[in-house]
Amino acid sequence: MKYVTYESRGQHRVGYLEGDTVVDAGFGGDMIAFIEAGAPLGNNRAEVPDAVLQAPLRPRTLRDFLAFEGHLKNAFAGLGKSIPDEWYTVPAYYKGLPDTVIGPGDEIPWPPYADKLDHELELAAIIGTEGKDIRAENALRHVFGYTIWNDMSARDVQAKELPVGMGPCKAKDWDGSNVLGPCIVTPDEFDVHDARLRVRVNGEQWGEDTTASMYHTFANMIAYASQALTLRAGEVFGSGTVATGSGLELNRWLQPEDVIEMEAEGIGLLRNRVGARPAS
Repeated sequence: MKYVTYESRGQHRVGYLEGDTVVDAGFGGDMIAFIEAGAPLGNNRAEVPDAVLQAPLRPRTLRDFLAFEGHLKNAFAGLGKSIPDEWYTVPAYYKGLPDTVIGPGDEIPWPPYADKLDHELELAAIIGTEGKDIRAENALRHVFGYTIWNDMSARDVQAKELPVGMGPCKAKDWDGSNVLGPCIVTPDEFDVHDARLRVRVNGEQWGEDTTASMYHTFANMIAYASQALTLRAGEVFGSGTVATGSGLELNRWLQPEDVIEMEAEGIGLLRNRVGARPAS
């Protein structure tokens, strides 16, 4: 099943996709409430011809990991650095701001303090079942579904922040800096172990990789994050950028009005346009 949040006649509701058609799920709450309720499909389901897709959910939390060795090798090569040994033993992550999330078709704002804007192609897992001290072999049972995550970055700002050792700050945090969508596909219809992901800018393919290349798996991420901590429905785990999934790796940068298309087999297409650079 592919679940969506959609807007119609001023209301936001939960639905699902039948091909390209949005069908109302017959549920009055938001996506997290829908997940917590066990994804019940009501009796009043109907096609919604004027539906406009929104971000599939407002996450309870955002955790972003670094699962792809290829991305790190590409990124560090330009800096003359190597991957730290600790990366191979710890699935480390940083936390993002849920209120920065936008969805398919939304314009990505250009932050006025940045010059080098970059996309990051990621896969995201959404927690569906609460758990604590989850064992890796059971971890994927706690996943409700998967979506695409475009984790935007202001690279010139990031270069100044990362040496401090506190992680990304304003390099990641501005309204509209995280894009999710277009839907949440359930695990029974998605091969998380070998899904191909692609990113195009203005119709030109910039990057492609597969989840088979992940060094850290979602199962290990969930097990690590849940140590002595309860995970709850609606929390989002990001894979980190796939190899060649960012302009940083290619020394290519986004420009105002660029169209970013991210595609994942089994999920669909996430398409957004970059906004104009604010006047200084």
